[in-house]
Amino acid sequence: MSRVRGRVTAWAELLRISALATVPGDALAGAAAAGLRPNRSTLLAIGSSLCLYEAGMALNDWADRAEDAVDRPGRPIPSGRVTPRAALAASAALTAAGLGLAARAGRPTLATATALAATVWSYDLHLKHTPAAPATMATARALNVLLGTVATSSGGAARPRAARATAAGPAGGGLPDPGHGRRPPAAALGSAALVGAHTYAVTAVSRHETQGGSTRTPLLALATMLAVAAATARTRTGPGEPNTGRGARTPKPANPLSQPASATGVTGRLAGAALAGTASRNSAVVDRLVTAALAASYARTPATPLLHAALNPSPPLTQRSVGAGIRALIPLQATLAARSGAPGTALLVLGLAPLARALARKVSPT
Repeated sequence: MSRVRGRVTAWAELLRISALATVPGDALAGAAAAGLRPNRSTLLAIGSSLCLYEAGMALNDWADRAEDAVDRPGRPIPSGRVTPRAALAASAALTAAGLGLAARAGRPTLATATALAATVWSYDLHLKHTPAAPATMATARALNVLLGTVATSSGGAARPRAARATAAGPAGGGLPDPGHGRRPPAAALGSAALVGAHTYAVTAVSRHETQGGSTRTPLLALATMLAVAAATARTRTGPGEPNTGRGARTPKPANPLSQPASATGVTGRLAGAALAGTASRNSAVVDRLVTAALAASYARTPATPLLHAALNPSPPLTQRSVGAGIRALIPLQATLAARSGAPGTALLVLGLAPLARALARKVSPT
């Protein structure tokens, strides 16, 4: 029994299962950015992302086995607990499984997953030790967000989230809020770019986690993440979406008095318009407050570890800051979902944070 437990632990360390909880939120944030409800294709995209992520983890240790034998001899391959052949075979099998799941969601999803897999393999086999490493990892995470967008959009039962009415609503002559309806898939590019910027910063710090010695890099990473937090806290605007920020002009509802008379009368329409307008404004305020709170949670997660790494750039503190940066992806993904008008998705993603913390106590995500 102890032998089996040892093998399970070794593979858990190789695959860095504590970081798995940061993966589903990419696809869910991508679907939310397009104004779509998650569907079967979204689940296939999440499954594909998980497989490709773990394929990259196994391939990473296989490619770094000689380096780890010197810097991190306790890793599963240098310590002999997992053979290099087994790690490479696992990476190939997981890549095939990820592409197979993506194919079931349609050709556009398969094309996106193929680009993601190619990016992962390029990073692990060559680009990891070049100046292009942070940009490559940022590209991989951005593609992971777009994978969710493409899969959900191309799903046969893709349904937009219900539009919320502004002012009097459709029945009272008001306008539906297009910020909560379906958007073109290109609308997810902003969310993908923000996730990519965060990933770039984390990867830049991770390049020093075995040797330490960098004070400037953690500070630059912290500045980048604070900028990302500020960007996500802003009210989302885009083609066909109202700007509800400072100085924005609220869409003017149709005049209830101009509508044909009915049994409810003009007074009823005026009352309905007033109530709907108040509800819409209150809802917008709540959305902004929730998004701001989530953005603050995201910024707070890596802030202290990065400051510690800047003040004392030792390998242990640098590794701790990288782990915090990885876990910070979860509140970032939740913030992106909330700013896209999907509070339910945001809550679902945020619920993965306790799992990530619990797993990190057992298996390091770095």
